[in-house]
Amino acid sequence: MDEAPLSTRPISDHALLGDCRSAALVTSDGSVDWLCMPRFDSPSIFARLLDETAGYWSIRPTRPTEITRRYLDDSLVLETTFRGPDGTVVLVDALALGHGERGHSMGASSPGVLLRQVTCVEGRVPVEVVYAPRPEFGLVKPLIEPVRGGLIAHGGAHVLTMSTPIDLRVSGAVADTTHTLRAGERLGLALRAGWAWGPEQPCLNPRHIRRRLKDTVAGWRSWSRLHARYQGPWQDQVGQSGRVLRALTFAPTGAIVAAATTSLPESIGGERNWDYRYTWIRDTSFTLQALATAACEMEETAFFAFLARASATQLDHDVDLQIMYGVGGERDLSERPLTHLSGWRGSAPVRVGNDAWRQRQIDIYGELLDAAHQIYQDAGPLDTLTRSFLIGVADAAAHHWSEPDQGLWEIRGPSRHFLHSKLMCWVGLDRAITLAPLLGATSRVAGWTRAREQIRTAILTHGWNHQVGAFTQAFAAADLDASVLMMPMVGFLPGDDPRVRATVNAVATHLTDARGLVHRYHAADGLPGEEGTFLLCTFWLAHALALAGESDPAKRVFQTAASYANDVGLLAEEVDSATGEPVGNFPQAFSHIGLINAARAIRDTALVIAH
Repeated sequence: MDEAPLSTRPISDHALLGDCRSAALVTSDGSVDWLCMPRFDSPSIFARLLDETAGYWSIRPTRPTEITRRYLDDSLVLETTFRGPDGTVVLVDALALGHGERGHSMGASSPGVLLRQVTCVEGRVPVEVVYAPRPEFGLVKPLIEPVRGGLIAHGGAHVLTMSTPIDLRVSGAVADTTHTLRAGERLGLALRAGWAWGPEQPCLNPRHIRRRLKDTVAGWRSWSRLHARYQGPWQDQVGQSGRVLRALTFAPTGAIVAAATTSLPESIGGERNWDYRYTWIRDTSFTLQALATAACEMEETAFFAFLARASATQLDHDVDLQIMYGVGGERDLSERPLTHLSGWRGSAPVRVGNDAWRQRQIDIYGELLDAAHQIYQDAGPLDTLTRSFLIGVADAAAHHWSEPDQGLWEIRGPSRHFLHSKLMCWVGLDRAITLAPLLGATSRVAGWTRAREQIRTAILTHGWNHQVGAFTQAFAAADLDASVLMMPMVGFLPGDDPRVRATVNAVATHLTDARGLVHRYHAADGLPGEEGTFLLCTFWLAHALALAGESDPAKRVFQTAASYANDVGLLAEEVDSATGEPVGNFPQAFSHIGLINAARAIRDTALVIAH
């Protein structure tokens, strides 16, 4: 079939597959264009998402069809239906869960198996299969050879076993065939990735593939039943967002990655292309709130335990807390460009690693302590190391709050006195004061209280701009920033405070585009080009409006942001201001977190008004 290079395909055309360790993205016409195994941050096996030469695996009818797709109920198992002149086939795709994994055990083992099953439900349909693995982000063109029950591909660190009951023609580093299916017939295929020096991975037979698919559906549904906690408006979207967060969780450690991809651009054709397959401390408190709504205590506890272990260090006046980690707790995330890849729609460079790990962001003290407050406020005695670490975090917030940093948005320019950073230091000390008896730190409460009140005075004095009539991005600055919407969310000021209302109105007026979506800021940030509107910030506006008692405007803003989910309920990071097209890494955990938290806030506000 003739086609344009698929690195130009819309980002929102992809659906996510996950096994709570790694991720794949599948296009609407049945091509796996992104797959990293065995971890989210592993080198890719398929990366046509970033360059047409970087590998894919396509299964689809040979003639044009009408395509619909959905996730099977309460799961992340994808079903794509192709209806065309020859008949109808249904393709089911999943990253396999370990055999018998249910509920909280999902992702406990590491099967590393991509399952694909295509079934003809009517007619006689020629189906094309094209398999072009390109390990290590397309650097390796493996040697492919037929074996009993499938194909083996050797090259680089991996050996790939593709199970197939039909013969594929091998030509160089591509294997393909066209096979006609009749009504009632099905094909089961699978891909397993193993290490080149490890034991050979046997091919799976079609019956085994069918069983693994059914078992994976059952695993996801068991988790969804355990976590159907949210009752209220947008219940389906909240439930789906909870499953996305679970899919973006690295089960062995509890880490949650910011997104499944690297280098999908914030600005088409620009350089704002980052690797998001890591975990940020800044996301912690909002993530835990979302997990409390759409998941359960197990996910909250595992995520916070990971961050506490990864970030544990001896804090003193000369040592800052690192802002982000690899999914195994790795600290050195040094960034490098992959110059052989052209990038999505020519958006280069493609990067792996993220040099933001070197930045200084003092807001993370508040995120950690707010998260600890959520987890431990009703807990029993804490162990000595946890108490010592959290006391050190609070002391660091008290010591460093008055210093400049790079801020929440990781500005790659000079350090500044960002309001959000000061706000989160206030949050950290406020929560530490509450936790002091549990931490065995009542002797520190007086000092923490003095620092907290100093921060509050500084924010109210230097963060409010009389000319703008709003709280602004940084002290003594005139630029607006959507992060100031967090002031009522963290309890610094009530949502109906006149200054908060004025700030919310200023953001709605000056940072919101014609579509009703919110920009992070308009200030210079040390990078060339412009970025799109942020879905997270739009959900923040809905959240802040709800806290201000503006229920109807909050609902309208929420609906606007939620409408940018694709056909299977996935949200990108941003929306291109010129075209309205979703951009940025995908799917974006923070966008789904914003959806969950805003939905809960709007629901709770409505309940208060009703009573």
